[in-house]
Amino acid sequence: MPFILRQEITRLARKEIRRETQSLRSVATQYRGAIAQLKRHTSKLQGDLGRMERQIGGAPSQRVSAATADKVRFTAKGLQSHRGRVGLSAADYGRLIGVTAQTIYKWEHGSARPRRHQLLMLASLRGIGKREAGARLQKLSVKPASRRKRKGRVREPDRKA
Repeated sequence: MPFILRQEITRLARKEIRRETQSLRSVATQYRGAIAQLKRHTSKLQGDLGRMERQIGGAPSQRVSAATADKVRFTAKGLQSHRGRVGLSAADYGRLIGVTAQTIYKWEHGSARPRRHQLLMLASLRGIGKREAGARLQKLSVKPASRRKRKGRVREPDRKA
């Protein structure tokens, strides 16, 4: 008799466990589907990010990470000399960073300082030369304006007689 009672209790317990785990299985299946969808979305976003980085220019290894942003130093004279070295106008240099020419002038004269994200962009530009700067501007579909003044005759305005 005790053996039959134990078998019946075991049978009822298994039946109860199956009923409880069935709802958990369906929820787990839904979660697995949601996780797979999130993985696909993440993969797509990483691909988009890679394409955007290639459009902007510069390898991720050349970029300064946010963790080292506190160690990035900024000097107005350093910015001025680098801009002169790459031969870009303030407007073109600003386009590479995402600011206006006026902002570049203010940074160079010490009347303003770049924000943290702008410091990161400046740091990523430090190692580039003239060709790389021109290539990045071209990728941004901007024609680099020469910093040098053109020599030649000055045009006189048209006069009406």
